[in-house]
Amino acid sequence: MADVKIGKVAHYFDKIGVAVVELNNALSVGDTIKVTGHEKEFTQQVASMQVEHQNIEKAKKGDSIGVKVDQEVKKGDEVYKVT
Repeated sequence: MADVKIGKVAHYFDKIGVAVVELNNALSVGDTIKVTGHEKEFTQQVASMQVEHQNIEKAKKGDSIGVKVDQEVKKGDEVYKVT
């Protein structure tokens, strides 16, 4: 199956390794995401998400969420849900 684009990185907090992702599709804890851009690509499982410093299990289209990422990302990197 094809990967589904779910959003884009709006900001990256390098000290804590958290990406702010603006979603255009739903995402849940436990989903596997792929981040691509700036000549780099990696895949990881979503261990936790936050909105306004509150842990959430599911996010919907239009949400801006914080996701802990395994590698550095940059603003504009695209985020896909691996299906």
